[in-house]
Amino acid sequence: MGWLVVQIQARDRRHLVEWTSELRRLTAEEFEWLVGELFRREGWQVSETGRQGGPDGNIDLEVTRDGGRKVVQCKRWDSWSVGVSEIREFAGTLLREGLRGDLGVFVTLSGFTPQAITEAEAIGLALVDGGALYQRIEKVRRTEPCPICQAPMELGRSEHGWWLRCTVRGCRGKRDLGGDPGRAVEILTAA
Repeated sequence: MGWLVVQIQARDRRHLVEWTSELRRLTAEEFEWLVGELFRREGWQVSETGRQGGPDGNIDLEVTRDGGRKVVQCKRWDSWSVGVSEIREFAGTLLREGLRGDLGVFVTLSGFTPQAITEAEAIGLALVDGGALYQRIEKVRRTEPCPICQAPMELGRSEHGWWLRCTVRGCRGKRDLGGDPGRAVEILTAA
């Protein structure tokens, strides 16, 4: 049973990058999964350490590549900017972990206050705001092609279930994922 839960979570992480265009609809946990999958596709090994509703030591992800380690703090904030106090708190976490400031990454959907940016620059902390996050996701996203015109399709949802639709104006390419469960599972679980 535990294996099945892990497989379903891995599937969910992969499809978040492919099909999510409106990141504000994600829960905090899904946002962490999305950021983790982004780092995976950028060549990092990722360990999710964040816990919703419990202590996570102010570290949501630990990423490693080529013997190097970084820690990532994710804030799915979209209504207000990350302030200097959150940056200083994360800097304290890096200090506790014995890591330099340049080994920390702070990711948010919103932005950072000018004071937070100044503090992060002094520490060497990497900041990823909503705009930069969208750009990084687009670089690693794998798309499902439209069966009519081969343009990328976009995930959508209605009261009738999940579907993919073509992004080209005037094209009527659409795929009902509920009507083709085998293909939906294949798409969701493709690496």
